[in-house]
Amino acid sequence: MKEIVAVIFGLGLIGNALLFVPQVLAVWRKKSDEGISLITFGGFSVLQAIGIVHGVYQHDLSLILGMSASLLSCGSVTALTLYYRVRRKRVTG
Repeated sequence: MKEIVAVIFGLGLIGNALLFVPQVLAVWRKKSDEGISLITFGGFSVLQAIGIVHGVYQHDLSLILGMSASLLSCGSVTALTLYYRVRRKRVTG
């Protein structure tokens, strides 16, 4: 039963990662950071990195893989936001 819950948990984390994909696509298509909270997405990214470290210490592959997928997708939003914000400030600054 423990393994089944671990698999479901891992799938839930993959689903969580997929929830960030529409935001990545929106930022990429608009080529703008408008409306994106860097604090929110940066905070999510930090928490996901902590989750990965916790998964490593707990030897929890589901947690490691799920949080890595979430960090990849959420981190993409964070990185794109930073990129477009810096680019916008250089143009207007």
